[in-house]
Amino acid sequence: MNKPLRTSYMHDPAAETRSAAVQEAFLSASLRRIVKHAHTFAARTYQVFNEIGIDPASVLSIADLQRLPVTRKDDLGEIQKASLPFGGLNAVVVDRLARIFMSPGNIYEPQGQGDDFWRFAPGMTAAGFRSGDIIQNTFSYHMTPAGFMFDGAARSLGCVVVPAGTGQTDLQVQIAADVGVTGYTGTPSFLHTLLNRGRELDRKLKFEVAFVSGEMLPNSLREELESDFGVRVLQGYGIADLGLVAYECAEEKGMHVHHHCIVEIIDIATGKRCAPGEVGEVVVTVFDEAYPLIRFGTGDLSCFMEETTCSCGRTAPRLAGWLGRVGDAVKVRGLFVRGSQIDSVMKKFPEVVRYEAVVTREGHHDELSYCVELQAPSADPALITRLADALREQVKVRGKVDVVAAGTIAPGAKKIDDRRVWK
Repeated sequence: MNKPLRTSYMHDPAAETRSAAVQEAFLSASLRRIVKHAHTFAARTYQVFNEIGIDPASVLSIADLQRLPVTRKDDLGEIQKASLPFGGLNAVVVDRLARIFMSPGNIYEPQGQGDDFWRFAPGMTAAGFRSGDIIQNTFSYHMTPAGFMFDGAARSLGCVVVPAGTGQTDLQVQIAADVGVTGYTGTPSFLHTLLNRGRELDRKLKFEVAFVSGEMLPNSLREELESDFGVRVLQGYGIADLGLVAYECAEEKGMHVHHHCIVEIIDIATGKRCAPGEVGEVVVTVFDEAYPLIRFGTGDLSCFMEETTCSCGRTAPRLAGWLGRVGDAVKVRGLFVRGSQIDSVMKKFPEVVRYEAVVTREGHHDELSYCVELQAPSADPALITRLADALREQVKVRGKVDVVAAGTIAPGAKKIDDRRVWK
């Protein structure tokens, strides 16, 4: 592969207030450039275009995207297995990347060059982060990209980052209090945990702003964080494969689509674009030369809001937020849990006759458990321990294993039963 085009994204606040005509012209020009680049340098994109008989030079505008197939996130693991590590979707050779990650489901994600490769700076700016803020970044830095996504954006804004990662609640409270952390990035539930633990330990935390992602932010939780603890909390919609897709402004009325990507809402049955207010799958095209995903089907459901203007001055269309999933994947504590992952473990335990994973919510925290029916009338504690450990290793989210009586789980029951209620 030849030297790629410039991969570094630089946040330009003026881009968020472009007129619709100027923004459409920018997106169409960016689309033409990235399609040509991906066709030239990404082996799978070249193959797909040839198979469907599309000349990349004929893709001139956003309207032409509908002629191209959707690459679905749920299929990405199998696509990558066929040509490791990225399935031919990368458009730079591996030794020119900055980092390589692996998310649950054994999906590899490349990081190209650039200070804010995943384009999170606009969302963090909208949330109130400024140069000089000391930020506690509680997203994982281990294997998955979330920690580096927020770290890179914060550093590009001139913020000081505490790379805290996940867990170790008491230590995180100590660090936040000792160094005077003013900003938080992570899941909203862990922010709630830290603030409550700080009170219990009589350590005053000075969080002023928070940019959260990875799980739902119910109104009740946001109100508690803001009224009881004085933290301004806004949220973003990001995906490990794509980076930041949309983010809230201070108005908290939907999420503005990032000005540096194309978002479509697609009817699941027909594949046609949905009108504002109609729920469909979120399909995204990004312009990252290292990993130029074109029409990437996220599996998430949302809709464009019918109201087209926002008093904040940003002109991008807004998503109504996360409204569910297309496939069997469910996000628990910021990580996707898939039925296929659980199946791969259960097949190794012939003692298991039937199972169902159950996701509930206690207070503001997700709980995962596995109901299993066994061949034997009584359960061997050692077997349950081995099963729980194997599930934790594969799924990456700790869950309790409960043995239930034969016939409790109905034939054809959901692999994952999401019983959470969001208020």
